[in-house]
Formats: sequence, structure tokens, C-alpha cells
Amino acid sequence: MASDFEAQLRAVALRVTRPRLAVLAALRDHPHVDTDTVIRLVRTDLPLVSHQAVYDVLRALTDAGLVRRIQPAGATARYEARVADNHHHIVCRSCGAIADVDCAVGEAPCLTASDDHGFVVDEAEVVYWGTCPDCATNRTSQ
Repeated sequence: MASDFEAQLRAVALRVTRPRLAVLAALRDHPHVDTDTVIRLVRTDLPLVSHQAVYDVLRALTDAGLVRRIQPAGATARYEARVADNHHHIVCRSCGAIADVDCAVGEAPCLTASDDHGFVVDEAEVVYWGTCPDCATNRTSQ
């Protein structure tokens, strides 16, 4: 898998570095995690990596389009490596768990604005809110 990450980095003219590879691997295995969690996951392979290095890598990968930064209302920013499509998210109001939701209808941007005000729409961001199965079960068992 490292060679896939290396190819992705080279395709967007980024140098291949151990921190970049570690962040991509962490996000592949743990989507929708916050920066502190990314740092903790990266430090399992690179114990001496600094907070700033991880912040810089996340910014570079996001700017290059290899990582997507999402921030549901009232939540901390989260990161994911699923960037090849225009998908949406569902967020648990109780525990904050986040899951991917594929577009409900059609091609990106998935929704047609009732009035686009002359904009050329290329993406729609939809966040569904609710209660995840674990939290729903915990509420009914109390």
C-alpha cells in the first residue's frame, strides 16, 4: 500500500516523506478522525513526529486534494482519505460518530440548487444528523 501512497503523492507533486505516508495510512484505516487522533496514530510508527509536522502534512495533503477536511457544525475538524467522490456524512448527535453516506441522487454535485445565483455548482455538502445505533440502543436500555 505504501507504493500506492507514494504514487498519489508524486501525482500531485509532493515529496514522499515518512510523515506523509503515515498520515495517509492512518486516514485510510481510521476515517473521520480529528488532528489529535491522527497525531496519536502516526506516533505508533513515528514516535518522534511533532504536532507541527502532522499539522503541516494534513494541510499539504488537503491542499493537494489527497485528504478531505470536514467540520460538522459544533464539531472539531475531521479528516478522511475518501476524496474521489462527492459523498456526504451522517453525524450522531449523542456521541459524534461520523459515517459516510453516498449521494442519494445522480452525479456530483448530487443536488440541484433551486437558485444557483449564477454560480457553477461543482459540489454539494450535506450533513445528516441523528442518533447512531449504539447510542439509540443505550437510550432504550436505560
